[in-house]
Amino acid sequence: MPEAQVTVKLCGNIIEIRYMRSIPTAVIKKINADFYVDKRTDEVKEFRHAVNRSDNKNSVSQSLRKLRDLINTNLTEPDKVLWVTLTYRENMRDTKRLYEDFRRFWTRFRYYLVKYGHPTAEYITAAEPQARGAWHLHCLFLFPEKAPFIPNADVAHIWRHGFTKTKSLQGIDNPGLYLTAYLGDMELSEALRTGNTRGQITEISATDERGKKQKKAIVKGARLRLYPPGFNLYRSSRGVKRPMIWQTTEAEAQEIVNSAPLTYERTIAVTNEVGEVKNIINYRQYNSASKEGGRLDAPSKTISPEDT
Repeated sequence: MPEAQVTVKLCGNIIEIRYMRSIPTAVIKKINADFYVDKRTDEVKEFRHAVNRSDNKNSVSQSLRKLRDLINTNLTEPDKVLWVTLTYRENMRDTKRLYEDFRRFWTRFRYYLVKYGHPTAEYITAAEPQARGAWHLHCLFLFPEKAPFIPNADVAHIWRHGFTKTKSLQGIDNPGLYLTAYLGDMELSEALRTGNTRGQITEISATDERGKKQKKAIVKGARLRLYPPGFNLYRSSRGVKRPMIWQTTEAEAQEIVNSAPLTYERTIAVTNEVGEVKNIINYRQYNSASKEGGRLDAPSKTISPEDT
């Protein structure tokens, strides 16, 4: 309906519209993070909490969604970005050391940019755990103009802890979705070696080291259980832009969308403890940078209070 109230989130080339319809007469009342009251019996009951981040799928999906939004808000021109992966020679498992090493790297990297007359940059960095316990970092270095060419040997020298790799993001319509897939999904071969095959197995197209496209099997979400509870998946510098979020009508939202194609849609039914639907949430995503256009519909989903 044109007059329906919706929430618009603008993340660079990605426009997300969320519509929510609440259904009254909830039968539970939340007391705090741990307990709620069942209004029908006046019993106090305890929420079931997740043991770790892989069990708490809602928490993980929120973290990844925020990271996707942050990337898409800032990465609208791929030629202004360097995507660099920083790895360790040894099996480095210390999460505190991980971000301390990056902090020191970032200080040296900024000095390098000044020394060679390159413009200053902002960063978004995200940590990825390997099945064997090792960590490495995916970094986006965001420049105000075309990103300078920096030899990989120079980046490795600045990093000091192992190998580095720089890749291009040219031709990727939704870089946030593309990059965050690394943080959640695991190649089937790695999953089989570690016995971590829980999750949907699917086939995707990937580009190898020589730039050739190939098919590979992945297990979606298999990597999520490797993140420690409470661990921050990503960090960013102060100058990184945040998504714009506001409320408006469906009619005004469609004016913003203009001719951008619909690329994703999902409807979620939120239920209470006894299975009664209390909220209907519809997400639609439009991409003004999409070359293909078209529509990608995700299956509908139902979630209960215990999932949140």
